[in-house]
Amino acid sequence: LIFFAGRTENVWVAVALLSLAAAAHQGWAANLLTIASDLFPSAAVGTVTGIGGMAGSVGGLLFAAAVGWVLTRFHVYSALFVVCSGAYLLALGIFRALVPRLARVDGLLLPAAGARGQ
Repeated sequence: LIFFAGRTENVWVAVALLSLAAAAHQGWAANLLTIASDLFPSAAVGTVTGIGGMAGSVGGLLFAAAVGWVLTRFHVYSALFVVCSGAYLLALGIFRALVPRLARVDGLLLPAAGARGQ
């Protein structure tokens, strides 16, 4: 749907499509944030979430730089809407490739409570 936001002539249709995309993103993010607690032991959830947050921040940094380059070079948003419309499908495909079966990870080597300074 986000692809059509760059193709419409009506500003309110574009706003409605972008609003729908933002709501869908919130649903995606809420589910994504619970995956770490579903898959990993409680002692590892913070670490896994931190690594994921760092990866997301680096991805956001690189994407912002790419957006600036595309807008400076081509002066169009349509290419960005095409990329955004496929980003979630690509992310879902990568996730399913990395985690083909949603099951808790057992046997993680975690430091003992005394080794963590407690």
